[in-house]
Amino acid sequence: MKLLVKLGGTLLDVDATRERLARQIAAIARTVPLVVVHGGGRQMTQYLAARGIASQFVNGLRVTTPEVLDAVIKVIAGSVNRQLVATLNAAGARAVGISGIDAGLVEAEQMDPALGSVGRVVCANPALLDALLAAGFLPVVACVAGGRAGRLYNVNADQMAVACAAAFVADQLIFLTDVPGVLDAGKRPLPHLTPAGCESLIAAGVATGGMLAKLNAAQSALRQGVPQVWIAAGAEENVLARILAGEAVGTGLADEEIAVQ
Repeated sequence: MKLLVKLGGTLLDVDATRERLARQIAAIARTVPLVVVHGGGRQMTQYLAARGIASQFVNGLRVTTPEVLDAVIKVIAGSVNRQLVATLNAAGARAVGISGIDAGLVEAEQMDPALGSVGRVVCANPALLDALLAAGFLPVVACVAGGRAGRLYNVNADQMAVACAAAFVADQLIFLTDVPGVLDAGKRPLPHLTPAGCESLIAAGVATGGMLAKLNAAQSALRQGVPQVWIAAGAEENVLARILAGEAVGTGLADEEIAVQ
């Protein structure tokens, strides 16, 4: 079993939530090869607003000017990553903070000149993840990537998680977020979804905004060989252990329906 957990930035903003998740991750990482990828969008918006810089978004992606890219490196690859690593280590993990830049873990290219330095993942090299895991460390990856010409890119954290999960051949990719899972038209959580079910929700306009992005990322992960993807609320008690035990927590996505308890 190899596992990748993606933590949404909203879960890292509150000390108690971050510490609770860190204890769960540290416990699992003692027995299961585990990689963490994190975002930090809320922290970025706060940082920019405090400096009088307005955040602009196009299709959910933050327009990344040189000023914003500098903030991404300072906040997401800097303070957010460092705080999460410190919290994980306090919980007993051997966490190491890295980004997609390190050892060419994730290579990106410019997605659209209108978005500035927003990157589209081109490829991923798992050598650094494999080396850290083999030595008993817990990689904690910030969503910044490099390009072949040495440019830096702000990469969507969900896309970074998919790239890393596919590269190091994860058996499960778990998106922990601030919602209870994928909701149907009646706002009820769906216990499982197939790619066809995802397309139905998207076509009907039920999945929009952040959930649309999650479903697109989940389908991309399945296409790249990740067997199972989960979308669940990080605030759920012992959410990771319960998912690994096969309990119906959040929404499980796979090419065929997942058997849950």
